[in-house]
Amino acid sequence: STQRDMGFWDMVFLWVGANSNNASWYLGGSIAGAAFGAAILLALVANPIAYAVLALVGFMGYRIGVSTMALTRPAFGIKGSLLPTTLNTIVFLGWAVVNTFIAVISMSYIFQDLFSWPAYGEPGGTRPMILGIVIMTLLNLGAVSIGRQSVKIVERIGIVLILILGVWVTVIVFQTHSFADVIAWRPTIETALPFGKAIDLMAAFSLSWVLGIAEFTRYTRTKAAATVAPMLGATVSLIWFVFVGLLATIGVALTTGEFNPDNSDPSSLVSSLGLGWMALLLIVVACVTTNVVNLMAAGVSVTNVTRKIKPIYSIWIVTILAGILMLIPLFAESFLDTFMNFLDFLGMALSALLGILIADYFVIKRRKYKVDEFTKLGGKYWYYKGVNLRAIAVWVFGVLFYLLIHNLSVVTAAEGRYIRQLL
Repeated sequence: STQRDMGFWDMVFLWVGANSNNASWYLGGSIAGAAFGAAILLALVANPIAYAVLALVGFMGYRIGVSTMALTRPAFGIKGSLLPTTLNTIVFLGWAVVNTFIAVISMSYIFQDLFSWPAYGEPGGTRPMILGIVIMTLLNLGAVSIGRQSVKIVERIGIVLILILGVWVTVIVFQTHSFADVIAWRPTIETALPFGKAIDLMAAFSLSWVLGIAEFTRYTRTKAAATVAPMLGATVSLIWFVFVGLLATIGVALTTGEFNPDNSDPSSLVSSLGLGWMALLLIVVACVTTNVVNLMAAGVSVTNVTRKIKPIYSIWIVTILAGILMLIPLFAESFLDTFMNFLDFLGMALSALLGILIADYFVIKRRKYKVDEFTKLGGKYWYYKGVNLRAIAVWVFGVLFYLLIHNLSVVTAAEGRYIRQLL
């Protein structure tokens, strides 16, 4: 690409903004069941490792100048790349749904303040939530329609707003409770989260961004902007927001005497801390800025399947689809369970796929991809009828291995011992 107009700090701000969001906060609240010390240790260790993978794929995008999904063609085959493309679309659609649903919960509390309508989780609260879904979908459509250049501006606005909210929440908690109280807090045995489970959630969350990195690093001017900048921005912002979500969730537990992981989303926490409609509005705006990245990445991945649809049309399609999919967590019994299951799916599918992608470029092909072969039928990356069966087999084996390890009795027994030690 000749449109290399993104510098080092553009990429830092982009990825700070990408992780300064409702889902990052919710992740912090979700792993509060591991207790404060273990959760922070996990964030400090797991995220830099995951974002090293982000930097590697970012480098590939910088060198080759194509999207992440196009980069999967040499490894999986021109038609075989449909597999990671489908996964990519599901991943970013899922994040758009999670982020937007949290913002819709905020809207339900705003509606309650303005019109005395029932909020999320209350009897009769479904209709206001559906109205909020329609409004958020329209806001998302407006944001993604502005174009790629708007990402720089939109992300920086979102960063400022969500940082203000993060500082605000931190101050409120420490006005009531000491840091020693937060560190000393422990969940009940029913709500405790095993450390291994927390690692799975954190790794899946961080690795999911890797599928969208080349959409932006292909426009970078330098190697550092494509590798160091996104790794720095994503790591710092996620650690900060995990801290805020963790602190807010434990703060509410200390204040109320009850710890309910289902209420660890930012909207419920902000409402429980009594921050008011302005804080809820900040969550809504921050959601829109974050979803620019999610929805653009999901839409662009569709163009890897067919070039008959213009990128902007595919982005509009996935934005509307995200609005429809928000009905799933709305009618699910537990939003937290939906979120956890989504992260489990990511961990299962992503780890093997990213391993294949990186090994193919850096080891097997020795950093030599021929771009003119990326679309050539019967060419270098055609393999067997457009599919590299070996790569598909390795991916399937990786998924099965993950499932096997995940459910081993020795692992679940170790998790049980960890919970007993924690308490």
